[in-house]
Amino acid sequence: MQLTTTPTFEGQRIARYCGVVAGEAVLGANVFKDMFAGIRDIVGGRSGTYEKELRKARQYALDALAEQAGELGANAVVGIDLDYEVLGEKNGMLMVTASGTAVVVE
Repeated sequence: MQLTTTPTFEGQRIARYCGVVAGEAVLGANVFKDMFAGIRDIVGGRSGTYEKELRKARQYALDALAEQAGELGANAVVGIDLDYEVLGEKNGMLMVTASGTAVVVE
């Protein structure tokens, strides 16, 4: 499955639009507790543990998006947008959403 944030793939033609697809991932409060327990790994204002968890959530959202696109018969997703939202009581959860347009490219 080809994925891109751009509206097209250079050198490839969009033969068919299959529809809008999305994938979500939610990090719960326990993940944040675990990350903050490892806060000592902050170097230069960055937390490697926190960044690793965000990368995993983003990849999960993109994998879910690709799976949904495949179910529609697509072989690519264009115009992908990634969003991050804080949710829940006391903002205890983080949601990563990936959305885009499933297409068939040739």
